[in-house]
Amino acid sequence: MSSLAANGRASRVVRRQGRKAEVGEMSLDDPVTTCLSPAVHYMVCKLGFEIGDSHSVNSIVSENGEVCWRTITELVHYLESDQNMDYIKSVQMLGPLCESVHLHLQSLTMEQFEVQYSLWFQWTNCTELLLEVFAALESMEATAIALSLMKLTSCLERALGDVFLLIGKDCPFLLRDLLASQELAAVFGQSVMNVLRVFIGSPYGLNLRNILWHGFASPQEIPAKYCSMLLILTAGLGQLLKIYLLQTETILVHRPYIAFTNLKELDIFPDINHEALSLTEELAKISSFVLKTMLPFWVAALTAFRQHRYADCVILLLPQLETGLRLLFTTVNKCPNRLLTAETSSLYTTFDEMLTKQLNDKEINQLPLILGEPSMEFLWDFLNHQEGPRVRDHLSHGEINLNEFPREIANQILAFSVTLLCRFSEEEELAVLKEHTAIKALISCAGCYRSRFHPIARLKKQVLECMKSISSWPELPVMPEEQIQEIPGLERSSETSPCIFLTTEILSQVQHHLPQNCYILDDLINNLLTEKLLLELCSSHICTLYCPRSVLEILVVFRKISTQCHQVSDQVIASTEMRYKQWINKILRSRQRHNYLRMLNSIKFLSPVLRLILMLIILELINIHAVCEKNPCDYQQYIKFLKSILQYTENLVTYTSPEKNKWDESTELTHKALIKIRTFSERKLTLMQLATQVKLS
Repeated sequence: MSSLAANGRASRVVRRQGRKAEVGEMSLDDPVTTCLSPAVHYMVCKLGFEIGDSHSVNSIVSENGEVCWRTITELVHYLESDQNMDYIKSVQMLGPLCESVHLHLQSLTMEQFEVQYSLWFQWTNCTELLLEVFAALESMEATAIALSLMKLTSCLERALGDVFLLIGKDCPFLLRDLLASQELAAVFGQSVMNVLRVFIGSPYGLNLRNILWHGFASPQEIPAKYCSMLLILTAGLGQLLKIYLLQTETILVHRPYIAFTNLKELDIFPDINHEALSLTEELAKISSFVLKTMLPFWVAALTAFRQHRYADCVILLLPQLETGLRLLFTTVNKCPNRLLTAETSSLYTTFDEMLTKQLNDKEINQLPLILGEPSMEFLWDFLNHQEGPRVRDHLSHGEINLNEFPREIANQILAFSVTLLCRFSEEEELAVLKEHTAIKALISCAGCYRSRFHPIARLKKQVLECMKSISSWPELPVMPEEQIQEIPGLERSSETSPCIFLTTEILSQVQHHLPQNCYILDDLINNLLTEKLLLELCSSHICTLYCPRSVLEILVVFRKISTQCHQVSDQVIASTEMRYKQWINKILRSRQRHNYLRMLNSIKFLSPVLRLILMLIILELINIHAVCEKNPCDYQQYIKFLKSILQYTENLVTYTSPEKNKWDESTELTHKALIKIRTFSERKLTLMQLATQVKLS
């Protein structure tokens, strides 16, 4: 186990050197009291309180809730030298105004607030959420206000993106770029957008969104008045938007929310029950993974889970995972200064950098070595891989309906967090808690996690689904053989037997690369090209972390080939079922009957050929990292070969489509493809053969 240097305690850190792990002592002289750098802490916590002026609320908002933008925009200052925004002066001058807005909101009841402002929140499509933000402000509970500000910024970003699309085409991914866009300036005015940039979206300003979503700010470091101000600004934007929509006679269209469609694949950890939640709270209090200033976020996350507020739970947890991992990252990489927020001249230390293989100075990042492959694969799966849930991206950019956030995902994120709390805690304090069955089950699951959303994992899934589809062909209804013989003028394809022969010949070449228990002398097609064997091969562990570009390029081609094979299978199934019904109902014309029989004849060789291709894909996949041993010329030759097989499968999709029904041509095409595969194998150019050569050398 490894421990973190945190909260003034000495900690043990595991460092791997070659295959050995060395344990060293590291300590921090002073407890970590903030993750904000001095400049950022001053900007957020002090600058807006330096001027004691007060503003009449009537000069900011009218009695009916109309925002006076002129009063606000006049307080944004600009540098004399180049007319760029002076963020320091702007925050300083806007501070008292924010205080007046905050006091105004505190004076309102929920009913009064709803009457004055709910109409102007409708443009965000999140009126209910914004009313909840007001309720949090009423409570004056720091953690609730910080959570509300995170939800408010993501909601506002999504709504502003919808407005952008009234004029623009591709909405910027980053809030910073969205706020700086000419499209939003055309709708709201540049001076209004500059006000927003003081609060969110610029590293030179308060940057409230980023310091919260990336886990730098503790609850007590976020002044409530800035949350109040953003709430009023959101209403003011709604008022300006209404004017624009009336003038341009346009309608704001909201993009649909993103839904998680792969929940079954995300079912990794057992359900966290009430006992596990209580144990987790105790773990958070003693774990070196948790900064004491951030403990309220952990407690609030557990409370949210108990109350079935699963989106709130994950919104609170993700930044704290980032904070804990950043603490570990800075410790094992010996860069404690990176724990603090970066200045405007450098990037923050966020998940993006912490999960990479190398640091900016090309040194090896020690964090993946400490966390281990299972934990790294989990983080990449849930945060980064394009086909994964990408939970943080979708939540922080407002792309998820928070009310429908699935318990399944919250359970996985929370369970994984528990395992990190366990791993990075003092042994003597942890011993009793670790022995609880609920905690042991989570640790066990985390230790054997394998990626489910890396392209390698997705390819395995594709291949198995395709094999399952092809394996269903024998169950398809077909015309009895004796009736086939009775049809006059039927010509059997002369290529069918050669295709079967070539398939068997190729199988005999690759059989040596299969598990030892698969060495069989007879009927290779029926004994080797089975769903069971493919499933066994797919269970082989293949490293997914930091795959080189050459590996990723090959995976793209493999996945395309697999997709085409599945399309062929779907078409064969659909055509077979349709033709059989037509034959039963005696509505097939003579030409159609002959074509139907050619199709049945083709199925006899197409099934083993497609299964062979799937088998070859998996055998190559198991040895895919051997591609790094190929020189550039051999690599290009290999890619060219794969693309020729892809071309074959694409043509096969065309020939077997209901529109074409070119079954004789499919036979000829397949025969040529098999010859190409055999030739390539005979030249020992496959990855499985290369891997064997490397092992023997």
